Amino acid sequence: HELSDGIVALPGGFGTLEELFEMLTWAQLGLHKKPIGILNINGFYDDLLSFIEVMIEKELLKHSYKQLLLVANTAEELLEKMNGFQPLPVPKWMNKDQT
Repeated sequence: HELSDGIVALPGGFGTLEELFEMLTWAQLGLHKKPIGILNINGFYDDLLSFIEVMIEKELLKHSYKQLLLVANTAEELLEKMNGFQPLPVPKWMNKDQT
């Protein structure tokens, strides 16, 4: 992630999900302030996005953290959202060497 301007998850398996949630967690902890996007091709991530809503409804995830994840159905729309991304004012919880 250090050499990138942002992170994009394409449809994938466990490895993709692991990387996506690691980057979201790092953003939540204040370890980076880069945009994180999901390219939701043909609704591939619809169920995952619904599950995130359930976590918010059950108060397991703060609603404000939903803003860390940008979602679009086309690459053009996702890049537009990523270019306009403003990071959340998140306090830094730890340094990367502590992860």
